[in-house]
Amino acid sequence: MEMKQLALAALLLFGAATVQAQSKEPVPTTTYRGAPQTGFNRDNLFFGGNFGLSFGNYTLVNVSPQVGYRFNRYFAAGAGVNFIYSSVKQEYTDSRLNYRDNFGVAGLNAFGRVYPVDYLILQIQPEANYTWGKRKFSYGSSEQTLEGKIVPSLVGGAGAVIPAGRGSFIVMAQYDLLQQDRNPYGSQIFINFGYNIGF
Repeated sequence: MEMKQLALAALLLFGAATVQAQSKEPVPTTTYRGAPQTGFNRDNLFFGGNFGLSFGNYTLVNVSPQVGYRFNRYFAAGAGVNFIYSSVKQEYTDSRLNYRDNFGVAGLNAFGRVYPVDYLILQIQPEANYTWGKRKFSYGSSEQTLEGKIVPSLVGGAGAVIPAGRGSFIVMAQYDLLQQDRNPYGSQIFINFGYNIGF
């Protein structure tokens, strides 16, 4: 079953790249002098990702920046890093049962985006995340350690893009297609809100 999922992921990723590769000629852009340009254009770079903070019995720190390049009207790609720390404190009437779970994720990702029509986005994002954690009990000094391991994810999604100035708002429903144990996304569809900043 795992090989089928990896094959599907590769097909989707290369399919997105094929859409770009079959373009007959590069889409010209305009330089500051007004001359057509077909090579690298700094104006096509964008910055985004996930950033989040939460404190209390549930603490979350998420710093996962991404940088991408819009190749033409229909295709963009990029890469990023994932840094996530979460801590959950469980409290019970019998305080001897209280504990705190601490988890960490550090990884790399790449993404491909297809814009089939205005305001619609399809995205595929393979990732490799190193995960680790521990559980510390309040009573006594016992501690359980979650052995660190690399967990692959393949996040697919679809959503809407709303242009705003030099950037755009993005709302996307996403899901980890591989569903590996200890993936940072869980087993449900999740909604992602964001803003891409154009350079």
